[in-house]
Amino acid sequence: MNGPLVDAGSVPAWLSPLVEISGELDSSTFTRFSPPRDQFTRSAAVLILMGEGHRGPDVLLLRRAETLGSHAGQVAFPGGGADDGDGGPVGTALREAEEETGVDPSGVRPVAVLPELFVPVSRFSVTPVLAHWQNPSPVHAVDPAETAAVARVAVHDLADPGNRFLVRRSPGYQGPAFAVDGLFIWGFTAGLLSVLLSLGGWEREWDRGDVRELEDALRDHEWETP
Repeated sequence: MNGPLVDAGSVPAWLSPLVEISGELDSSTFTRFSPPRDQFTRSAAVLILMGEGHRGPDVLLLRRAETLGSHAGQVAFPGGGADDGDGGPVGTALREAEEETGVDPSGVRPVAVLPELFVPVSRFSVTPVLAHWQNPSPVHAVDPAETAAVARVAVHDLADPGNRFLVRRSPGYQGPAFAVDGLFIWGFTAGLLSVLLSLGGWEREWDRGDVRELEDALRDHEWETP
């Protein structure tokens, strides 16, 4: 079940709207895809780790290594498939974040669990775990074979209309994208970020008529180290 893990009044004011609303959400808030009940899916979790840097609230993102078999080179939240000993999505998200970015879990406070989301291309049923980075620790790409780079990205920059547009790919895909701090963010991660910006009250009016072909956008925003 999704919903708050803590009282919304116990988190910073900028984060409390997301904690408050987390129990009212369902998967349709984020995606049109629902996990199929009669087919095998793999359980996974991602950590939406939000802290406060010198430019205000930010979120931890990573870029996956180009050599990976799935979602190679894409920007993502820390996360991955569940292990038997995780004890649920919170445990999975924290374990994966530590393995991928070196974040110290003792400084991370999980504050809400969001609805389980189905990713058809990988057949993962992904549970996003929202967390407050109470005591930030140094982070880095722990294993270059899995993670190319790690970055804290300011919410202010994600919400900047100049950094937002839509991408499309045949047949039929169209979704939000961001180009910020040398990162090109699209797909599952961009869709989740886009909804969170709206729910958190950070969204600013942006040009939804700016629709770019995905292949062109990938070429135009080749990887730069943030």
